Amino acid sequence: MNQLIQTAKEIRRLTFECIASFGSGHIGGSLSIVDVLTVLYFDQMNIDPKNPKKENRDRLIVSKGHAGPAVYATLAHKGYFDKKELYTLNKIGTNLPSHCDMNKVPGVDMTTGSLGQGLSCAVGCAVASKIKKDGAYIYAIIGDGESQEGQIWEACMFASNKKLDNLIVFLDYNHCQIDGTIDQVVDCGHFEERFKSFGFDTYSIDGHNLQEIKDTIIKAKQVVGKPHMIILNTIKGKGVSYVEAMGVKNHSIPISKEDLEKALEELK
Repeated sequence: MNQLIQTAKEIRRLTFECIASFGSGHIGGSLSIVDVLTVLYFDQMNIDPKNPKKENRDRLIVSKGHAGPAVYATLAHKGYFDKKELYTLNKIGTNLPSHCDMNKVPGVDMTTGSLGQGLSCAVGCAVASKIKKDGAYIYAIIGDGESQEGQIWEACMFASNKKLDNLIVFLDYNHCQIDGTIDQVVDCGHFEERFKSFGFDTYSIDGHNLQEIKDTIIKAKQVVGKPHMIILNTIKGKGVSYVEAMGVKNHSIPISKEDLEKALEELK
């Protein structure tokens, strides 16, 4: 577990450097999902950076696509592409646009960014995996603000109806979205009860506790006949104190050289 903790720190550093290289970006929602990305890519997923298109691989679809920099940092650290590419984020000729792009980035399984749509793609992948009987797990990460979209719940109904127990969804529950807190914009109510009512095998955990994330994934895989929802209680901007303190204002922010130095000092 100590190795995973160090890996998460390195991915946070890379994420911050990636966004700082452009000068601004979606830092808050990127940092809040680093821990689940670490557990998935460095402990749980059946993947091969040397063969990113292998047929029976597990897949991750990050529906909240604006967290792309965290995904890119994770993929680079895993060895899908050279870390130097992280410093081309959003620049002319880059292969790394701000939102995840499967046509440009090795290891990205679905282009996302239009909120609400990624979960439907994950459900489709889970259905395809069942048809092929390839034994793959399909993982998805959705946002709490994104869960105000009706398409999220349509996808949930379909996943439950088809008993997609190879689908494991994570909700990044950091309570913030671009215009304010979740309850201020459109209150979604009690997420755990809601997902249970839609037929999901549901858990609510500390989204920054690597051991708890790992244990919950393993536990979910023992439950058959239901899709799985793991609610990650997270802090937007986790790992860098001045970003955490900004709350809803850290959705997309400028990052100066001084800001970068301050962050990297905390992430040693």
